[in-house]
Amino acid sequence: MRFARPRRHSAALVAALLGAAILLAGCGGDDSDDQGDAAAATRTVEADNGTVEIPAHPQRVATLGRLTLSFLDLGGKPVGVTEVDAPVVGLLPAEQQAAYKAAKLLGSSASEADLELLATLKPDLILFSAPDSDFDQMKSQLESIAPTIYFGFSSDWKTRLSVTADATGLTDALNEQKSEYDETLAEFKKKYSEIIKTTRFGEVNRGSWQDPGMFSLNGSQCSEIARADVPLNIPDLGEGGEERSFERIGDLSEYDVLIYPVDVEGKVAEGFVPVAESNGWKALPAVTSGKALGVYCFGDISFTRSYRTYSQYLDSLGQALAKLAPAG
Repeated sequence: MRFARPRRHSAALVAALLGAAILLAGCGGDDSDDQGDAAAATRTVEADNGTVEIPAHPQRVATLGRLTLSFLDLGGKPVGVTEVDAPVVGLLPAEQQAAYKAAKLLGSSASEADLELLATLKPDLILFSAPDSDFDQMKSQLESIAPTIYFGFSSDWKTRLSVTADATGLTDALNEQKSEYDETLAEFKKKYSEIIKTTRFGEVNRGSWQDPGMFSLNGSQCSEIARADVPLNIPDLGEGGEERSFERIGDLSEYDVLIYPVDVEGKVAEGFVPVAESNGWKALPAVTSGKALGVYCFGDISFTRSYRTYSQYLDSLGQALAKLAPAG
């Protein structure tokens, strides 16, 4: 990374500038001292890259990688960001879209970020999320620009959100989202208690990036939440679920209810269309009996996890379950 070489000044000019600075400091009184103390105040947070000393009240936050969406979701206004796919940006609330578009675009991803451009933004805090190998290569450059908080892809999402909110002064926003999620979850569990106790669910998914003729079972981010927090009886097949071929669609007959992905308008998600149009899917007992339910999960599209988006997921799941037997 190249930095501009500082200009050399004459001794007379340096002396004049120093004298002016001393005069201004003397006129500032205690207020100036207080402002200086506030600007210099720091504290520490714990992240995947250890204990990080950060400004007590950062004002210019740059977000690289998956933490961009997390910061925006909490109401943050970054000075610089890496690219978020246009379809995902279009799903964000208007104020989040505006905050994203107002920030300087630094690159297509965290690993491709233009660090020279980042330096010109003079951030006082950098939030960075990428594979460990990318961070290892960029660590020294990032930290030479500003204190950097790093979280890898395998980090716990609740910890990631908590540290992000704490470091950027957005804890109130996080607490509000969590409170709303807890209320939504409690209401959901009460309303659908009988279905939760007696039903075996299978969550079937397929992304447009997957190989032709393949789908995933019980592996989305939202199925993890449903299994852990509700809890729905969705068998745990390991992180990311299990990838299967279309030849095994018939095995889904073992589930009482099947959940499949839809978009925000309730239409079958683009990647799942080949499964939905297959004869094997159409012949499944859950499909023929109306127990195949389309549910919207924002998190799977954006690779972000938040209490707000999971509240949306529970709302969509509740609307789907309402089509089954009367709520308990």
